[in-house]
Amino acid sequence: MAYEFVKVEREGPITVVTLNRPEVMNALHSPAHFELGEVFDAFAADPEQWVAIVTGAGDRAFSAGNDLKHQATGGKMGSPPSGFAGLTTRFDLTKPLIAAVNGVAMGGGFEIALACDIILASETAVFALPEPRVGLAALAGGLHRLPRAIGTKRAMSMILTARRVSAAEGKELGFVAEVTAPADLMATARTWAKGICELGPMSIRASKEAVYKGLDEPSLEAAMKGQNHYPAIAALYRSADFVEGPLAFSQKRAPNWKGR
Repeated sequence: MAYEFVKVEREGPITVVTLNRPEVMNALHSPAHFELGEVFDAFAADPEQWVAIVTGAGDRAFSAGNDLKHQATGGKMGSPPSGFAGLTTRFDLTKPLIAAVNGVAMGGGFEIALACDIILASETAVFALPEPRVGLAALAGGLHRLPRAIGTKRAMSMILTARRVSAAEGKELGFVAEVTAPADLMATARTWAKGICELGPMSIRASKEAVYKGLDEPSLEAAMKGQNHYPAIAALYRSADFVEGPLAFSQKRAPNWKGR
C-alpha cells in the first residue's frame, strides 16, 4: 500500500518504517498519525513480520514532533486510538521496535523513540522534551516513559529545563543503547534487528510483554505470579516454536522458527 507521509519497506521478517516529511523535519500532523496507525496495525497483524525499525527521512531529523505550524494555522488535529505516530498508546504490541534516531528527536519525536524498545542514535542525534517552551507538555508518553527509563531525578533534569541532550549523553543516561556514525546508523539497526530475528519470536514477544506488564505490578512477587496469565506468554506455551527450540538444541541444529 502506498502512503503519503510514511515509507514502509519489508526486508524478510523486518519492517522498516520511515517518517517521510523531511521538508518539516518529519514533524507529524493528523494525516500522518492516521497513516502510521495503519502501518503499525498491519505490522502487528502480519505473522511474517517480527521486528520493526523506525527512522526519519533525510539526515536532519528523526522527528521534530508535533507539526506546530499545521496546528497554529488551524489544521485538523487528532490521532488514532494508538496515539501519536500511531504508536505511543499502542500498549498491546509485543513485537519489538527499534528506533534508529538519525537527527533531531524533539517532543513527540522523542516520545516516538521512547515508545520503541531499543533506541540507537547517530552521533548527530539530539533529544529533548521542549513542549514547555511553547506552553505545552509532553503528554504523548514522554513524561511517563522517560522517568521509567532513566529514573525520576535524571528525567526531571531534562523535563523541567527542556534542555537538549546529545546522543552521547543519552547513552550515558541510559536511554540510548548504541551511538554510531551517521552513515552506519541503519546498518547498525539492521544488525540489531537481525540478531533479534535469530531468536524465538514467540519468546521475544513473551519477554517484552512480561517486562512491561511486570513493571506495572505492585511487587516482584505479583509480577512473577501474574506472568503466566499474560497473553504472549500463554501463546508461547501453545506455540510450535516452544517445541522447536529445545528440539533443535537437542539435534544440534539451528531452529526453524515459525512465529506461531
